[in-house]
Amino acid sequence: MYLLMMLSAAVVSYTATWGARYVGNRMELFSPIRSRDMHSTPVSRLGGLGIFAGFAVALLIASQSFFVKDIFRNNDAPWGILAGAAVIVAVGVADDLLDLRWWIKLIGQSAAALVVAVWGVRMTIIPFIPEPYVIDSDAVSIALTAGLIVTTMNAFNFIDGLDGLAAGVAIIGGTAFFLTAYWVHRTAILLDRSDLATLLTAVLVGACIGFLPHNWFPAKIFMGDSGAMLIGLIMASAGIVSTGQITSGLYDRANGIPTIIPILLPFAVLFLPLLDLGLAVVRRTALGRSPWSADRGHLHHKLLDIGYSHRSAVILMYLWTCVLAFGGLALAVFQWQVVMAVNLAAMTVMAGVTAWPYLRHKAPGLGPRSSAEEE
Repeated sequence: MYLLMMLSAAVVSYTATWGARYVGNRMELFSPIRSRDMHSTPVSRLGGLGIFAGFAVALLIASQSFFVKDIFRNNDAPWGILAGAAVIVAVGVADDLLDLRWWIKLIGQSAAALVVAVWGVRMTIIPFIPEPYVIDSDAVSIALTAGLIVTTMNAFNFIDGLDGLAAGVAIIGGTAFFLTAYWVHRTAILLDRSDLATLLTAVLVGACIGFLPHNWFPAKIFMGDSGAMLIGLIMASAGIVSTGQITSGLYDRANGIPTIIPILLPFAVLFLPLLDLGLAVVRRTALGRSPWSADRGHLHHKLLDIGYSHRSAVILMYLWTCVLAFGGLALAVFQWQVVMAVNLAAMTVMAGVTAWPYLRHKAPGLGPRSSAEEE
């Protein structure tokens, strides 16, 4: 049933994105080309509307479908998340068309996050070893939830700089998240095995799959801030749901580290976006600029600067996401000592692959041969 919801989201997203392309091109709803942009011709940024359509329609179908409709029984959380998603898409579209000031955009992000925190899902547990810390204060719980959602939205927004990058990262990371949540619930002794986190990630992956063909290099449409922030909101909401299940015993089978699996996996999935966000804040603050000011210093820009092509930089980021996300997934299935050793080896190999163009250019004898040498 989850796969059916994923397919529904993909079909609707693909079709709706086609419609958004037509409207954006027909009405010439293009943002000015900025110095940091990687494209030279105007492209519509209304793709987030297609992703949102896929997400919203799939949720509505799920609410009336066998098995997954149990998630909606006496539970307003899915509708709170959908309401927050609608708010952030509206804010994102306004920013894509009008280029809002950073503080206005931040207010909009906070409003969407608060909608989710008040009417959707809420952080009630902070994972600690050996025992998780339970949050008793509603105000603290709402503030932490909103802060986490805003951070995740900005992380995904920052990584959205190359054609297909943010959508592909969301598909890979969301798939790992989906498989983990699904496996845990299918192997648990439960009367009701339906799960909101599993549904959210399934629908998110489907919506991004439907959008990606339109966004693959060279992109015919961009997801814009509306799409990137929507992905961040959904991913954060799914992570909050799974974190709240720590004390339920669902993760007790997770080989040696049961209390941190639900929070570790979302951070593994979001490692690259969060790393890019953190580096950007440090970089801009050190230069005396606002952390929200734009520049051309993101991770994907650095890959282009050392010699990667547009497509190869995107594929490399995909591979990093696979290593981190599925490495986190493996922790829920296999012994953590083995998984950590394999993950370390994989990351070492990926680090070498990532640095190879730079090392080849710098190392004597490894650079491109001159015409005289070739003769």
